[in-house]
Amino acid sequence: MPQLDTSTWFITIISTILTLFILFQLKLSKYTYPMNTTNKPLIVKKHLTPWNKKWTKISLPLSLPQH
Repeated sequence: MPQLDTSTWFITIISTILTLFILFQLKLSKYTYPMNTTNKPLIVKKHLTPWNKKWTKISLPLSLPQH
């Protein structure tokens, strides 16, 4: 049974990592980022829901007086 030749593995792995790094850098360099980084003020909208209009009481069995 022949032995597995691993002499070229190191150069293959290093060249693959280097190629992936270069490709990733090229992909990232194509993006444009906004220069103005100030925050926009948030506008909060109040939603009217039916349960905001009336008051309801929830009675739990543990909150009732002991008999």
